[in-house]
Amino acid sequence: MDCPRCGSTHIVKNGSNGVGTSKFLCKACGRQFVEDPKNCSIAQETKELIDKLLLERIPLAGIARVTGVSERWLQYYVNDKYARTPRQVEIKKKSRGRLTIECDELWSFVVKKGNKQWVWLAFDRDTQEIVGVYIGDRSQKGAQGLWQSLPAVYRQRAVSYTDFWEAYEAIFPGPRHRTVGKATGQTSRIERFNCTLRQRVSRLVRKALSFSKKLENHVGAIWYFVHHYNATLCPTTKS
Repeated sequence: MDCPRCGSTHIVKNGSNGVGTSKFLCKACGRQFVEDPKNCSIAQETKELIDKLLLERIPLAGIARVTGVSERWLQYYVNDKYARTPRQVEIKKKSRGRLTIECDELWSFVVKKGNKQWVWLAFDRDTQEIVGVYIGDRSQKGAQGLWQSLPAVYRQRAVSYTDFWEAYEAIFPGPRHRTVGKATGQTSRIERFNCTLRQRVSRLVRKALSFSKKLENHVGAIWYFVHHYNATLCPTTKS
């Protein structure tokens, strides 16, 4: 047996890896290796399928079973994908005129239910786009985060409909802020989107084992779905 790095034949056994395959050590250069490694790259078609499955209510373990990849590789792939997902909305150019948004908060958690992470969302009533997203606590800081996530055109011109949560009153400009109850139907669209989000993002299902263990991935999964929704599901933004 030759060392794959230096070609030396001074090789000794050096235990086994996690799946029981014997490892070897080159005494000349210190390289550790296995004989006849079975490593292979993941096909692009498989990655594209995984990208689609991440938009459905399927846990990572289920995606691994469907696609045949290892859970470890899938976790690394998901970590990288969510880390590269933009944290700002992408919307169509708006013409001059009145804009109307509906805002609401969605409860979620990371690791345990005591670690609450509220998803603040803003929904354009006319274009059906998600135009604002912030994930954090339900305090005034959360309302401020949602306000800052809105594109400038909405902060300058939009009329905002919210529930009676006091944090909105402290942040949203009074002349263009409307507080309403659910019975009015003025926030029914954003509430309906909240249901869609829970049905499509497995991490937001209240009673399941697919909840997030890492805040960065929790945030990334929500943003990943929002970008997909704005790009493909919203009727006015289809290409």
